[in-house]
Amino acid sequence: MTISRREFLRLMGLAGAAGMMPSSVFAAAKQPADLYEVPKFGNLSLLHITDTHAQLNPIYFREPNVNLGIGYALNKAPHLVGKRLLDHFGITPGSIEAHAFSYLDFDTAAGKFGRVGGFAHLKTLVQRIRDDRGPGNSLLLDGGDTWQGSGTAYWTRGKDMVGACNRLGVDIMTGHWEFTYLDEEVISNITDFKGDFVAQNVMVREEALFDYKFPDFEGFDEDEGNAFKPYTMKQVGGARVAVIGQAFPYTPIANPQRFIPDWTFGIQDELMQGVVDTVRENEKPDLVVVLSHNGMDVDLKMASRISGIDVIFGGHTHDGMPAPTVVKNAGGKTLVTNAGSNGKFLGVMDLDVKGGKVRDFRYRLLPIFSNLLPADKEMQAYIDEVRAPHKEKLEEKLAVTEETLYRRGNFNGTFDQVICDALTTVNDAQISLSPGFRWGTTVMPGQTITMDNVMDQTCITYPETYRREMKGSDIKAILEDVCDNLFNKDPYYQQGGDMVRVGGLDYVCEPGAGFGKRISNMTLDDGTKIEADKNYVVAGWATVGSKSPGEPIWDTVAKYLRDQKTVKIKKINTPKLVGVKDNPGLADYLG
Repeated sequence: MTISRREFLRLMGLAGAAGMMPSSVFAAAKQPADLYEVPKFGNLSLLHITDTHAQLNPIYFREPNVNLGIGYALNKAPHLVGKRLLDHFGITPGSIEAHAFSYLDFDTAAGKFGRVGGFAHLKTLVQRIRDDRGPGNSLLLDGGDTWQGSGTAYWTRGKDMVGACNRLGVDIMTGHWEFTYLDEEVISNITDFKGDFVAQNVMVREEALFDYKFPDFEGFDEDEGNAFKPYTMKQVGGARVAVIGQAFPYTPIANPQRFIPDWTFGIQDELMQGVVDTVRENEKPDLVVVLSHNGMDVDLKMASRISGIDVIFGGHTHDGMPAPTVVKNAGGKTLVTNAGSNGKFLGVMDLDVKGGKVRDFRYRLLPIFSNLLPADKEMQAYIDEVRAPHKEKLEEKLAVTEETLYRRGNFNGTFDQVICDALTTVNDAQISLSPGFRWGTTVMPGQTITMDNVMDQTCITYPETYRREMKGSDIKAILEDVCDNLFNKDPYYQQGGDMVRVGGLDYVCEPGAGFGKRISNMTLDDGTKIEADKNYVVAGWATVGSKSPGEPIWDTVAKYLRDQKTVKIKKINTPKLVGVKDNPGLADYLG
């Protein structure tokens, strides 16, 4: 079958509007040379990045082989992996797109297609598309999780990423891990940011309003209680565009509230509907956009409950979705997108907007292959400058890996196992617990693991480790609580991370069971059954409440790797899963 490029894009737009992508579209596979040819359409373009996690340089990143959809989410995007994902979106196996969107044949494909991301390469593509659209016809949106995830971001308190985003030309952003810096650092970074920071769901606590620390901050509204601007208006392509911010609603639960004591968060559908209604009535926009860090499942539910939103550009759950999902609601339809992570993708939505109505659209989620896009010289010079003071530390060679080390997936990844093994070994513990973070880059077989790689996996502002005794019942309670966060049937009770990673511990997990009933048959590595009333020595890190007493986790992992010299994982502590046979979010599972 042969189709013209114009017909190809027309079919993509129609398929996206239908919430699916027919195989006939992507079967007409493009060659890498024209991967980034995105013809103009309509009168305005919205470009979207999210969850870059401070990855300034190109990286490897393996997509998950486990992203389970339970109940309402079964057989639906984003809970599709491997061949099921390719079939759903009509992507040709073995193609460059197949490597970008799935974990299949990762090692071979990564060797063929090379690294992804890198702000210098992203800058080249952003500039190319914006130049093609013409001045005043595009916006660049950043969904947050931008200031955290690397050593340089940690040491500069996010300033390196503010500078990078200013050079990239980000117009509007919202946040999540941005709020894991101290509140005064957050305000300072937003002040230095040249775009607009929007977050309609972040409020100043009522008791803090009487003596608020940042009364002169531009985004603060004392009458309404908003800590930041809830939305911003832009004139784009002759249309009035409203962009409303939705910061991660569970920040004080998932991350330390002690850093940001005066701010509250939340989903707050009524508040969002009120903002949308106010914007539509007072601003008379042609297009209403929500820039969200909810996570895709939460965005899908919000889109079904809130009317008046044309598009949600989502983040947080790191789902690289080739096409939008169309959600029906009382007011019509809302497009919901999610643009992956680690600087790996650039979402491009071209819209034909006129008279307050979206008449048509085209959407592409473009993978950033550094081999195919030349580095922008100015951006690369900035990146080199940022890294120069820390270069020696970042480039320290710690060990060599014999296998692919990755994190992404509902349960243990191989780099997670390295972290867990480091915790048990260095701390002489029986069991280790490590958070189910979704950020963290991939290290290829035969590659030297550097301190840079370790920081990419562990770099947070509360990295302290602990070693303590816990009862078996307490360990089970932790696993049950996190598992409910991941697999609760109501998306509004999900916080978007993956399952806590474990070392020295095996268990059975039934994701579809009710609260308190998902975890069973807990045993130590030697098969000894975990007893509810017995104490066990547990090592871990990243406590959300009070600060732990131990060294930063990266020091623990570095010690372990220096001693190991070569990494070959002997055992990976993935749970045995029950009740998920043939789930399209499960493939090549080791448990």
